[in-house]
Amino acid sequence: MALEDDIRILSGVGLFSELTDEQLRLLAFGAEEVRFAAGRVIFAEGAAAECAYVVASGRVVLYRDGGGEAVALSRLGEGSIIGELALIAPGKRLTYAAAETDVIAIRLSRSLFHRILEEYPEVAARLHARMLHDLEEFLKRIETIAPRFAD
Repeated sequence: MALEDDIRILSGVGLFSELTDEQLRLLAFGAEEVRFAAGRVIFAEGAAAECAYVVASGRVVLYRDGGGEAVALSRLGEGSIIGELALIAPGKRLTYAAAETDVIAIRLSRSLFHRILEEYPEVAARLHARMLHDLEEFLKRIETIAPRFAD
């Protein structure tokens, strides 16, 4: 894919929505295009999380181990980001991802993302605010369903 294609795809990802064209160009320039054949595991549940993937084409399924059986949680297509928390801090994968179809993805490393945040501290501040808002919304949704799980 061309650099301009990567920039277009990255600009549609919510996490990167407030990046300028210059910042998106830097992100795209430092990214790596990776390809996965249908059925191939992209990352395993419990593996170290050191990068995120943005789906450029194809479809990815996220699975979770449910008592020795793979349970599909979601299907993600073009423009979806997978494993975005890995861009912020080290951790373990909470799911495993597999290519449902042939997939082309943009691999973003944590070090690349941190370099952009260091060079553009205003981006880090906006990202922090966005993540805080998203976390608050998530907690509100949990509060609405929590009574269903009470004894």
